[in-house]
Amino acid sequence: MTDYKSTLNLPDTAFPMRGNLAKREPDMLKAWQDMGLYEQIRKVSAGRPKFILHDGPPYANGNIHLGHAVNKVLKDIIIKAKTLDGFDAPYVPGWDCHGLPIEHKVEVTHGKNMGADKTRELCRSYAQEQIEGQRSDFIRLGVFGAWDNPYKTMDFANEAGEIRALAKMVEGGYVFKGLKPVNWCFDCGSALAEAEVEYADKKSSAIDVAFECKEVAKLAAAFGLNTLEKPAFAVIWTTTPWTIPANQAMNVHPEFEYALVDTGERLLLLAADLVESALARFELEGQIVAKTAGKSLELIAFQHPIYDRESPIYLADYVALDAGTGIVHSAPAYGEDDFASCRRYGMAFDQILNLVKADGVYVEDLEFFGGLSIWDANPEIVEKLRENDRLLDHTVITHSYMHCWRHKTPLIYRATAQWFVGMDRTSSDGSSLREKALNAIEETQFVPNWGKPRLHSMIANRPDWCISRQRNWGVPIPFFLNKESGELHPDTVTLMEQVAQRVEQEGIEAWFKLDGAELLGAEADQYEKVTDTLDVWFDSGTTHWHVLRGSHEMGHDQGPRADLYLEGSDQHRGWFHSSLLTGCAIDGNAPYRALLTHGFTVDEKGYKMSKSLGNVIVPQEVTDTLGADILRLWIASTDYSGEMAVSKQILQRTADAYRRIRNTSRFLLANLNGFNPETDLVSPENMLALDRWAVDATARLQEKVKVAYEQYRFLDVYQQVHHFCVQELGGFYLDIIKDRQYTTKADSLPRHSCQTALYHIAQALTRWIAPILSFTSEEIYAALPGVEKQKSVFLDTWYEGLFELSEHEELGRAFWSRILDVKSAVNKALEAARNEKLVKASLSTEATLFVSDEIMEDLSRLGDELRFVLITSDVILKPLSHAENARDTELDGLKVELAISSHTKCERCWHHREDVGHSPEHPELCGRCVENVAGEGEARQFA
Repeated sequence: MTDYKSTLNLPDTAFPMRGNLAKREPDMLKAWQDMGLYEQIRKVSAGRPKFILHDGPPYANGNIHLGHAVNKVLKDIIIKAKTLDGFDAPYVPGWDCHGLPIEHKVEVTHGKNMGADKTRELCRSYAQEQIEGQRSDFIRLGVFGAWDNPYKTMDFANEAGEIRALAKMVEGGYVFKGLKPVNWCFDCGSALAEAEVEYADKKSSAIDVAFECKEVAKLAAAFGLNTLEKPAFAVIWTTTPWTIPANQAMNVHPEFEYALVDTGERLLLLAADLVESALARFELEGQIVAKTAGKSLELIAFQHPIYDRESPIYLADYVALDAGTGIVHSAPAYGEDDFASCRRYGMAFDQILNLVKADGVYVEDLEFFGGLSIWDANPEIVEKLRENDRLLDHTVITHSYMHCWRHKTPLIYRATAQWFVGMDRTSSDGSSLREKALNAIEETQFVPNWGKPRLHSMIANRPDWCISRQRNWGVPIPFFLNKESGELHPDTVTLMEQVAQRVEQEGIEAWFKLDGAELLGAEADQYEKVTDTLDVWFDSGTTHWHVLRGSHEMGHDQGPRADLYLEGSDQHRGWFHSSLLTGCAIDGNAPYRALLTHGFTVDEKGYKMSKSLGNVIVPQEVTDTLGADILRLWIASTDYSGEMAVSKQILQRTADAYRRIRNTSRFLLANLNGFNPETDLVSPENMLALDRWAVDATARLQEKVKVAYEQYRFLDVYQQVHHFCVQELGGFYLDIIKDRQYTTKADSLPRHSCQTALYHIAQALTRWIAPILSFTSEEIYAALPGVEKQKSVFLDTWYEGLFELSEHEELGRAFWSRILDVKSAVNKALEAARNEKLVKASLSTEATLFVSDEIMEDLSRLGDELRFVLITSDVILKPLSHAENARDTELDGLKVELAISSHTKCERCWHHREDVGHSPEHPELCGRCVENVAGEGEARQFA
């Protein structure tokens, strides 16, 4: 038997079947670094339209986790897709460097008594160490960026820029000093931003407390009574007994109905709707004496249950009837609503009782409880109320309560003198910051859409922004206050610029070591220097100012605003939020044109990842085992608009999907063996019909892929590309062309036509997957034939060599779509026949198709080449009316009869043909193989 293997055009490529990504990717990273790829991308992109994705800085503390990986990879996908789309899309990564977690870490390591200067020095050093570790992990993910020149909020230029941003807001009239309740953490010893508050269950004492009426005649009149025969008490319900010593008023709702209830020894004032539940709780029986509207009770005075002072009734709309008594006790120093209510009724700042110190301990001169922590005082207060016969009920409840996100300890609202950005302060144009921010939200694109109402609600309802903190490691609030009046120096904005110039040279230390006389001269003795630092959210929230217009000005042709901010869903109350407020205060608009929000990672059952559950996926472990491209593919193939489920099993399924794309790419490359696009490329009009269809299908898909990237629909990109590899390519085109590719003459038009299509497909495919499978795409690109290409796929743009079929094409899209349907139906019939042991391999089979007139017309156009499409040794077409015992198919108008061929098998192409052996020189070959081996080569027209 003659060996004809050498006469076949067998596929061959150095592109390996196994990705071995974990081992191969680091070498590719080094190659990219050695060639300065990111810098080369900047050079080839120069002059293009700009696209600016501004990086929300991760905090410089700890190793990166899976959420970091999701965030950075999503950004990288967008940047790479925009570059392919013809934009100049730089990516400057950043880090948030100041703030309590770093200061706390340094204090734990080195102690708390180092001094402020040493603390700042160690904090700066620690933050830099953390940045180095995180940077290497981000680079390992294949994320391109200015890693050698990132922005850091602790860089001197950025610290100075932040001071200048604050000066702009001072100049706009948005910054003021005031006494207000703020979120306060005793462990931090500082105010917290809203984004630094989380909620967890807490056990608390719930108490009902009686306040005796001091103005009995007024209370009787309010109820339409002549007099009251018994002592009357207003009853409040609270879960914070420690606030009772600071009580200065009570609140009722003006529209609610209130009842005076006779319980035997005394009268109780309760909301009418809550009388029954309250009496049950007190284990009392009573009768309603009279009812009145809450507004009738305004300003009636009651006696504090512990101290010798009055507690008047104020009206407030925030009173609710979902629990308690319908009367809320008001301690203005420890509640936002309480504070606003008391201020509305004329209570001066210096009249507000602020009894709790920064460490959570009552002031020493507080009678009964001075020197106790508020938590230790709770039972003491309850006991004192019982002793005074003012306690009606006491129980312990578990409820959701605010906690510090760092220390996981309970917080309180605490009135302190802080610096605020006023939400409702109007600027020179007459609009408030709140109004500007809400208008900016309307002008912003949200992906997904649900982000818009969420951010709108937060802005509409948020209080003034407390921007001051009492820490060492932070950008200072460089104010001078008049010692007598407490007012800012009249030249504050000018002085801030002078401070910024010093900080630009020496860092924030320049302010802390500054002698006021250096700036104020002779009047220095009249002023004191503020030592507060800025909220860390102000650091990151002003990066649009001190990065995009400062340290890393990127020259956007439409102004300094970023095209996109992209962060996790928690940043609606974090970076998105603070950036919006500072942008509107400084520029009158949001610093971004669009916001993209991604969800958090959970396990496959929807549980939050935690070490105790053993369900944590560490990105470093994934890159070390499966490779970064698998992690990137999982991110792209997951709907990021909600929770993103991941597990080892899910990642393994992702690896399976990756192999389909890799193996398809390998098939393309292997069959381009020997193809030189500079000399062998066939023009569209000379290509075979099936090849023209394949390029057309690729061109149409490329437009869909481009739109999906543009709309940030990465799941669609993955699904469409994967489907294309599985269906149009693997299930149809590549299956069909194997015979032509392997058996026709190496330099024949039929083979070069096919290779031309494969070349176009491979060129397009490697770009489609480049933003997602960056390492694999580069590997494919390097293996593509031809010398006229860039050094990297990332220096290229979308492939422009594709073409579409014209609408008037005889064998156009509709035709090949019908052929695909026929092939799919015949394939399933063949599979069923094989399972029934009626036939063996498809090439040993002869198929008789009984078809409708319409299908007959289509299939007849292919002539003898129909057998190559269906991959059978012969195909006979007959009218559907002749079908008697034929096999039904899933396609209307098609029935199939399959039989094992009686002809001899060609040893070269494996088709069973009648003409095998007709050539004396090649008795084992069919006629067309003889022509391909010894003649001029077979002619193909369609497939």
